Amino acid sequence: MNTFSRHRRLRANQQIRRMIRENHVHTSDLIYPLFIVEGENIKQEIPSMPGVFHFSLDQLENELNEIVELRLPSVIVFGVPSTKDSCGSQAYHEHGIVQKAIRLIKQEAPELYVIADTCLCQYTDHGHCGPVEDGEILNDQALELLVQTAVSQAEAGADMIAPSNMMDGFVAAIRQGLDETGFPHIPILSYAVKYASSFYGPFRDAAHSTPSFGDRRTYQMDPANAREAMREATSDVMEGADLLMVKPGLAYLDVIYRVKENFDLPVVAYNVSGEYSMIKAASQNGWIDEQKVVMEMLVGFKRAGAEMILTYHAKDVACWIKEGSYTV
Repeated sequence: MNTFSRHRRLRANQQIRRMIRENHVHTSDLIYPLFIVEGENIKQEIPSMPGVFHFSLDQLENELNEIVELRLPSVIVFGVPSTKDSCGSQAYHEHGIVQKAIRLIKQEAPELYVIADTCLCQYTDHGHCGPVEDGEILNDQALELLVQTAVSQAEAGADMIAPSNMMDGFVAAIRQGLDETGFPHIPILSYAVKYASSFYGPFRDAAHSTPSFGDRRTYQMDPANAREAMREATSDVMEGADLLMVKPGLAYLDVIYRVKENFDLPVVAYNVSGEYSMIKAASQNGWIDEQKVVMEMLVGFKRAGAEMILTYHAKDVACWIKEGSYTV
């Protein structure tokens, strides 16, 4: 009589492994980021993010066609304005770069679900997510500007608002602002748990949003804290968030799991720029198999509890799935 379990019976070949696989990555899980800049005839690769580009509006059509052809369901729009000021006024201007991009996307690719990043940092001349006075980022004054930004994005046609600023009360303020201006149907994807992470470096290169002084540790979370993440997420749920994001993803799988276990809302993992760029660099040096590593990482997000993944790898993943070469 055997006195041990034969677990390998269910690993004997590819067919049985696929049949009992517990977690899957589908194209419908993915959100693809777009970086839109002012100007004309611009399609410029971001040096620290191979395969990711700045697009001017007149160069966006081909990119949208490719996204639709790959059956990616959603994009999130980040804007890089040509002018900045102390209060980030281009973030909420009717003809701001994100507002113009949203209108264009809804016109050229109406089937895409358009999410608007709602923040001020790439629009302020100091690079912080709110007005500054005597070196302090002003929380409540920032809320007023974030509400204006969210409403202007909804007016432009955004399907979802994604506030990423980590100001106290930002979900409540934006929810009230949307409801009072005729947009009670627009959901909020809250960057509920956003850490003051070193993995954001390439994004700041992409969005031109590096702070001119200090850092963002007075409003983004300490990477050492997990219980605090539950307090942050609880506040956002009570204030009216429809989805909860954890950012970054790879170093915070335990936090994704905790959020999923504690709340009934859909959870989104942000596979951030530093995670993307490390894999690209290692792949270009021949140190790893890019496809296998990417898929293993994304499955890890799903296993931890994320329903959706915001990732710069989305187009590559969609190609692999389409070609039938997707393997974990």
